[in-house]
Amino acid sequence: MSALGECLKERATDDRVAIRFEDSSITWAQYVGECSTRVAYLKAKLDPSAPPHIGVLLDNVPDFLMWLGAAALANVVVVGINPTRRGSELERDITHTDCQLIITESNYLPLLDGLDLGDANNQILIIDQESYKNELSPYENSSLGDDDQTASDNGIFLLLFTSGTSGAPKACVLSQNRLVGASTSLVAIQSLVIDDVIYQCMPLFHSNAIITAFAPWVITGATTALRRKFSASGFLPDVRRYGVTYFNYVGKPLSYILATPEMPNDADNTLTRVFGNEAADRDITRFSDRFGCAVMDGYGSTEGGATIARTPDTPEGALGISGPGTAIINPETKEECPPALFDNQGHLLNSEEAIGEIVNRDGAAGFEGYYKNDDANAERIRSGWYWTGDLGYRDDQGYFYFAGRDFEWLRVDGENFSAAPIERILARHPAVVLAAVYAVPDEEVGDQVMAALELRPDSDLTPLMLDEFLEQQGDLGTKWSPRYVRITESLPVTETKKILKKQLRQQYWQGNDQIWWRPKRNQPLQPMSENDRIHLTNIFSEQGRLSSLAL
Repeated sequence: MSALGECLKERATDDRVAIRFEDSSITWAQYVGECSTRVAYLKAKLDPSAPPHIGVLLDNVPDFLMWLGAAALANVVVVGINPTRRGSELERDITHTDCQLIITESNYLPLLDGLDLGDANNQILIIDQESYKNELSPYENSSLGDDDQTASDNGIFLLLFTSGTSGAPKACVLSQNRLVGASTSLVAIQSLVIDDVIYQCMPLFHSNAIITAFAPWVITGATTALRRKFSASGFLPDVRRYGVTYFNYVGKPLSYILATPEMPNDADNTLTRVFGNEAADRDITRFSDRFGCAVMDGYGSTEGGATIARTPDTPEGALGISGPGTAIINPETKEECPPALFDNQGHLLNSEEAIGEIVNRDGAAGFEGYYKNDDANAERIRSGWYWTGDLGYRDDQGYFYFAGRDFEWLRVDGENFSAAPIERILARHPAVVLAAVYAVPDEEVGDQVMAALELRPDSDLTPLMLDEFLEQQGDLGTKWSPRYVRITESLPVTETKKILKKQLRQQYWQGNDQIWWRPKRNQPLQPMSENDRIHLTNIFSEQGRLSSLAL
């Protein structure tokens, strides 16, 4: 039996609370029993001549955990289906991963209407309908014998789609072996134990929730507090209600929580540890101070080919350090980039030479591949190395800095630079909840810098105030100041709160949001009028550059 399966089997008679969800509680014995029921159901229902894949299209509800547990006990693969996908894209996700069965709930049924689900056509279980109980009832009280449990540590356990912030999502393979290895390390680093309460509010179809919450919960036998979807306003009440001691995140949740009204007693709670990735330095410090807990932020990916760990002495703005195989590589020459050079204000002086792709020269073995996607696999593994697709640079002390994705490279007036340092600067402004920086076309050649800002509800930020703030930032490059600024109530994000820059780029300065711009370089920011938009479009037309707006 697999490692996770053994953990579950050991808790088949454990009457401690495993899951707290809304007003209900489920013991470990009850949870393992529900998993066993689903194992028996799958053994009876799935076509043995086809891949044993089931698609789960659910919020974070107990049934999601039960189907994950069933897969851990049997030779079945769970495909995490992203509910933000629609139409032909959703259809493609399900058929590409060879799902025989879909488990969902009534509120997601409209997403499936009219789709050709391939082998899963008419094979849909709806957890909040009576038919679901009827389907499972013949298999209740099934035993967990050793004879018929065939789950493998090395076989596919999960197919988890990448976020798709830069293109079509890819189904990443995750075996129990890789999952247990990564999660066991995290359990040790975070000192997670059986008495912890693990808060699972990140979507379970994403690798962050699986690796940093679900598997640690199973490995330790702790209690989990489960929430359907992340809620910034519901975070602290949940922590206090359930006695949460550990919380994981990916993307921007810390920013959203910090944007809620601050109270004098916010640190009066049970939370002790937080782990995640992609939080801003400023947010890490503010969150730790406000809620009285330790926050550890690291660098990693769904694919698992490279990791970078933050240390106590990591400089501001840096990701941390990594093993000897990880380096910054020039993709064209395949040579290691020289160390980054900074002036006394922290401004990167040699960006064109120092910025390259973060590559793990020892990481190919850790990458288990994308399902049925040879082209993407070949792009990720080149010259026997694992290429992350992320830009970065490294200082002379070995600390890595994130410089954006490989599609976040800007070229302004002949100078190449990345979006990430500008985002970090904008995020310092107290009125900014989230900042996204990306390239939009210049009227003549190359790019211009555009920023999209989600502001706090009570913000009174003006173009003049933003300009004054930017002038005070000594590490703002001479060509980094945004030419265009979108002010929006909410940035488009994935379910894991990663900003959809592709969508923002496609809008450039159109839409209903307020847009500020500089008509000429070094002019102050000012609101863009409809006449300004028309005038700008005419300039693009005169320069033969209209096609560049079809991003």
